[in-house]
Amino acid sequence: MTEQPSTLSSNTLYAKLLEETAPITWQELQPFFARGALLMVEGTQDLIAVAQAVAENDQDKVSGWLASGQLKKIDDDCAADLLARDPALWAVVVAPWVLVQERVEQAA
Repeated sequence: MTEQPSTLSSNTLYAKLLEETAPITWQELQPFFARGALLMVEGTQDLIAVAQAVAENDQDKVSGWLASGQLKKIDDDCAADLLARDPALWAVVVAPWVLVQERVEQAA
């Protein structure tokens, strides 16, 4: 029974982050890029689950994603690519970071 409150807390955080996730343009993200505060989440990952791990300071998960490239700080090359393509992006803030993920529309 002692695990239930932490599970509820974890579920509540996930729901809160999900509510705070929104579509955004690269134009709107450029100030965060300039401050070095943008993290790109690989498209195969659950953006909210990654944000939750960052918020909860889950060092094992976050360091694993960083090591594998599934989570990375946006560099100049990536920024130039995003500027040129202007893809559909989703973002969520986990201060001091903004986590962003490119969204690919799936066929119905």
